[in-house]
Amino acid sequence: MNAPRQGFAKHFYEQIDRTAKRYAERKPEQEKVLSEIRVGKNVDVNLPDSIRKRVGQLRIPLELDLPADAAPSWAPMSTIPSGPAEISELNLGPVPDNIRSIAEERVLGTNNLMPIAYLIRGSQVSRSVGRVVIRNRFGQRVGFGTGFLVSPNLLLTNNHVLPDETFAEKSVVEFDFAANFAGMLLPSIEFSLAPTRFFFTSELFDFTLVAVQQNDSSQRDPREFGWIKLHESDPDRMVVKGEFVSIIQHPNGESKQIALRDNQVIDIFDNFLHYETDTAPGSSGAPVYNDQWELVALHHSGVPERDEDGDILAVNGQKWTESMGDHRIKWVSNEGILVDRIVREIKNASFSGEKAKLRDELLNLSPDTHPTESEPSRVSPPPVDVSRVVSSVTPAISQVTSGLATTMTIPLSVTISLGGLAASLTSTPPSSAAASSTTTSVTDDRSSQDPDLQAALAELEEADTRPYFDEAADSADVESYYSGINPDDLSGPELFEKLFQLLEKTHASKLSYKPSVHLYPWIDLHEDGQLRSIYSGKKFSAEEFIREDFRIMQLRSIRLREMLAREGSFDAESMHEAAEALEASLPFNCEHSVPQSWFLKRQPMRGDLHHLFACEVGCNSFRGNTPYFDFSDFEETVRDSCGKSVEDRFEPASGKGAVARAMLYFLVRYPDKLASGLAKKQRDRIETLRDWHRKFPVDRYEQHRNQAIFQKQGNRNPFIDHPDWADKVSFDEVSA
Repeated sequence: MNAPRQGFAKHFYEQIDRTAKRYAERKPEQEKVLSEIRVGKNVDVNLPDSIRKRVGQLRIPLELDLPADAAPSWAPMSTIPSGPAEISELNLGPVPDNIRSIAEERVLGTNNLMPIAYLIRGSQVSRSVGRVVIRNRFGQRVGFGTGFLVSPNLLLTNNHVLPDETFAEKSVVEFDFAANFAGMLLPSIEFSLAPTRFFFTSELFDFTLVAVQQNDSSQRDPREFGWIKLHESDPDRMVVKGEFVSIIQHPNGESKQIALRDNQVIDIFDNFLHYETDTAPGSSGAPVYNDQWELVALHHSGVPERDEDGDILAVNGQKWTESMGDHRIKWVSNEGILVDRIVREIKNASFSGEKAKLRDELLNLSPDTHPTESEPSRVSPPPVDVSRVVSSVTPAISQVTSGLATTMTIPLSVTISLGGLAASLTSTPPSSAAASSTTTSVTDDRSSQDPDLQAALAELEEADTRPYFDEAADSADVESYYSGINPDDLSGPELFEKLFQLLEKTHASKLSYKPSVHLYPWIDLHEDGQLRSIYSGKKFSAEEFIREDFRIMQLRSIRLREMLAREGSFDAESMHEAAEALEASLPFNCEHSVPQSWFLKRQPMRGDLHHLFACEVGCNSFRGNTPYFDFSDFEETVRDSCGKSVEDRFEPASGKGAVARAMLYFLVRYPDKLASGLAKKQRDRIETLRDWHRKFPVDRYEQHRNQAIFQKQGNRNPFIDHPDWADKVSFDEVSA
């Protein structure tokens, strides 16, 4: 393995080496454990005393819905002390045999049914988990990790994520960086780290504890996200071999994800825990929970799969190289540091002044206690913001802007409020004439008052005073952006991997799909201040497009409300179908060069500005989700002003070069995001895209777009900056 050994990466790869060594030493024992677990002999891989301790530790009342006549003599979860203790030690009375039996089955991995309360609790504890954006002393982003609050003021992550105070001072933690039900990112909140207030790290046990400070601009406080209590407890009480654990993480710096109950513990030894799970770089520093959502370990490293020569293998089975990036390594096992080891290290360290107070707060303050006035108050996880949840139910509802408020409570009631206009969906719907009148007046009135609309129009007005394209600044940006890539030294697949890593790493702002806000006011403007349909070339007023999109956005909301009022009741499937129909009948004037159905309307693809273009509704519908094609008789045939469409083939009348480069960008940025079968079709048409790319070279409009998107989104289209690279990149890496 020729892993990099400098800077931030040095710490990461050294941890891999140490973890792999421990794994190799214990592999015979772990293989024996796995063989026993796979045939259901979970009891045989644990000492009887370990199982007794583990079952005794369970918070059984949290897990089971008891019949009404089985009122327990033992306390509910809320009254059980937060510290570890066996049930018999709590003086809660005898546990019914049937309850203890189910508890044992769950511990031993033979009963995988979980109560709904399990998901609710998991959602609560997940709020304290954040994405760590790692920056070096120059403020340059060098990677991502995961961290989580373990007190109102302290964050726990790995030493190899934040190895020293210099890294910590420049890095930040971002909470609520997560997608909703529709895959749309929620608004996140960023906090700076304060190593001068508190910083304690251990390279041996690979953990770092650092203070988090309030966000000055928003006045948000990290304690509102809750925290996870660290318990110094016998590991046998917390987890046994064969038991499942769950990991909440930000893999590869992506939005928050969870490896849920498919992760079996295969070894517990010394200060470490080994388990099989889906984790990736960026998951370093993630919390490892048992089924009671108690913290059992800090995830810190994986064991890569190697071939017989000792070389690390990539996820595609080939030999891994540095140019692929560590996220392409195939991991065979993972390791966490047991939480009791971390607590002992913290307790044994010497602190004074404020640092001692923060350490004592960590050890003594529980999220379930009620602190005195001198102690920081615990903020319980806030109630679900249903206006954010409803936007995830269907893409149509998700278009409601800040000028509208949508509230849904499922399955009891649904209410959609438009400023002063509100109607219960269980009320009698208005007559069609009244509804039509209301729709017109409300959309006209609300559109003009919407703050997002006003901001978009203000940016459009400002466009008249901005330089359209700064060639000198753009040249400097291009040189800096690709400074680490020399295509002459790389093969086609290696260049693909390098560009993929770069585009993914620098895609800092993953925008929601709001073309009237993000695209039309500046990015997609031509130098004359007009928008042009990407397929027909027709000119349109940007203000016209912006106002029309906002009108449609609000009209969708009103029609959905009216439709639901008529239906009286609905399920998730019918609601999704209704929203899809509304979106089809009220489309935006925006074209995805890669159709939304190809990536199931998921983010960040849906809002990625590099493949969004202004396009009148007629051309948008004319193309549909048809792949691009080059007709031999295109110029001689009678065709629509938008182009020619026959079965599964479409050739636009205009914009071929721009859409070809947008498609090539998409395939490099998202090589594994296309729905099944579509990737192969696009690989088969790469030569068509390359041909259009050569015949219709980059113009000033595309350079302006690329520069503006770079400033707003963080990444660039390499085929605009370096047109010759289109023939050098191999697209065989795009997943089939």
